[in-house]
Parts: sequence; C-alpha cells; structure tokens
Amino acid sequence: MESPLKYLAEVTDPRVERTREHLLEEILLITIAAVLSGADSWNEIEDYGHAKQAWLQSFLSLPGGIPSHDTFNRVFARLDPDELERGFLQWVRAIAKLTTGEVVAIDGKALRGSGTGGKQAMVTMVSAWANRNNLVLGQRRVDEHSNEITAIPKLLAVLELSGTVVTIDAIGCQKPIAQHILDKQADYILAVKENQAHLRADLLDSFRMLPCDAVAEQVDGGHGRVETRTCSVLGDLSLVEQAGAGPGLHSLVRIQAERYHKTTGATERETRYYISSLAPDAARFNSAIRQHWGIENKLHWALDVAFGEDASRKRTGNAAQNFSLITRIALNLLKQNKTSKLGMKGKRLKAGWDNAYLLQLLTI
Repeated sequence: MESPLKYLAEVTDPRVERTREHLLEEILLITIAAVLSGADSWNEIEDYGHAKQAWLQSFLSLPGGIPSHDTFNRVFARLDPDELERGFLQWVRAIAKLTTGEVVAIDGKALRGSGTGGKQAMVTMVSAWANRNNLVLGQRRVDEHSNEITAIPKLLAVLELSGTVVTIDAIGCQKPIAQHILDKQADYILAVKENQAHLRADLLDSFRMLPCDAVAEQVDGGHGRVETRTCSVLGDLSLVEQAGAGPGLHSLVRIQAERYHKTTGATERETRYYISSLAPDAARFNSAIRQHWGIENKLHWALDVAFGEDASRKRTGNAAQNFSLITRIALNLLKQNKTSKLGMKGKRLKAGWDNAYLLQLLTI
C-alpha cells in the first residue's frame, strides 16, 4: 500500500520561511507516526518524538530537533484543510478497490471537544465509509450555522462512486442529493423519517394498501440480544406523489426490526422506511441497510474509543478539522494492515513498541 505522505507532499507550508525551524513533511510524519502509536494530543506527540528521537533521526533530518507541542498546534491550526483533504483523497483513490455494489455510508460526527460551551460551535465532519474496503473515502466539514445537507453534496462531488450503493440517514433524503448520487453513476438508499412527512405518509399508505414484491428476513445474535430484521419491498409507486418522489426512484423499503434482550426478556420493535434507486430486492436491501451501520460501528466508535476523538480539546484555527484527518489516515492504515489480528487499540500499542511494525504501517 502506498504511503499517505507521498500525497501530502504538495501541502503548502503556512509559515514564513525565516520561522521554519522544522520541516513540514517531518512534522506531518512525526504526527502520523505518533498517532499510530497511541498519541492523541499535541503534548503526547511531542513526548513521543523525544522518546523516539534517536530512531527518527535514522531517517529524518530533524534540523531543529523535535518540535514542541506548541509548534505542532500552530502548524496544524494554520494548514489549509482543503489542501490536506485533496492529498487524502488522492491517497485513498490510489489504495481503494471499490467493487460494484459496495455500500458507501455517509454520516456526520461532531467533534465534541472542539466546542467551548456556546462561545465556539463544535466542528462537525461528514465522512464517507466504504464498508467492504474498511476505508474512510473522504470527509467534509459542515459549515458553521449550517447542517449536513450542505456538506453532503460537497463530499459527494469529490468521491469516486461509480457502481456503488450510497446510504444516508434521513437528513440526506433530499432530491438534489439523490440526483448528485445518480450523477456519480451510483445508486442510493435514503432513510425517510418525519423530516419528509408527506413522503413518509405515502410510504405508510403504500405498505398498508399494496402487496409487497418480496420479503426477506435476517436474524443476528450477540451482545446479549437477538435481532430479527424483516425487509419488505415495493416496486409499485402508484401511491407516491410525483412531487415528493426522488429522481430515479424504483423501490420503497420497510425494515421491521425486533430486538430480544436475553438478560431482561424485554423486546423492542422498530419500523424504518427507505427509498431507493435500486430495483426491488428484499435480501439485498436488508444487507445493504445493515451495512450502513458500519460507519457507526467501525468508524465513529473506533474514533471515539480507540482515538479518544470526543475527548479531544483542539480548538485553535483549523486544528480540530486537520487533526481529524490525521486520525482518519491512521485509522485507514491500521484497518488495511492485516499482519496483526489485534484490535485498534492493540495495534496502536504495538506500533508504539515495535518500530518495524510502525514502518510497515507507514509504508516507508
């Protein structure tokens, strides 16, 4: 796998030349290496650099020694996030092997530590997750005083999505977003909730009054519960008002989920509705919609539990946004490495202990 550093080489150094005591490419490399090895703050990155200085000097020049935590903070606060993200996208395109029908889930995540109790709004990032590839494909920041509806089209515009199936929660159930996905030669599955009241009512009427084309059931067990998901699909759109229908709409989908908790004996039931540009296929929809939650379980959960993203207090300039990209680079590198069967936190510990393993992750 190619090194991400190759694709970050064109990022503009924001510092005036006379203040460049440390090389930008070395600041980036030390940061990525430190994050891979378990560091989550600027102080920890500096501490990592000092602990590994002799080893780092075997392949870095380090003209000013190890940068201070303030230097890491200042540089990342001033780096252009658009340039960093362009480099990230080029790297992902080089390593991703998206296959026809692969589910690409899009969802937002707030960086909770980036806010200051009303004085500064939390930074929210919208990410795209390729479930089969186990890769973050890209991310976009939600503009302040806006929401994910404005960020999703910007993210879609820069992604390579041909042949994939894009899944988005209810906030993405918008006709322009559906059209963006179709324009990328991809298909969509969009959740429909109360934010689309008329469309949701049409779906409820359709499943109440029309015979289903197909029904499929999945049963999963684990974590002390048994979940049964029954997927019903309709290709008959006669009860959906055309004004409310999305472009390229071919299927209406209903998921009826029942969760039985073994310890308490309690049963929970939930019904969810979706629209899709795919032809009616209950088994496929059941699987694809289940895969959408990979962005929560494999990305967001990992960022919070293994990388402590919610606890991060990076608030200066672009620091929170840029550091979120570094954590996603690290997560992609760890996910793609198959030489260790450890979990995410275990792999980070091993990278901190084992220089050969770290070099393998960095592909340098």
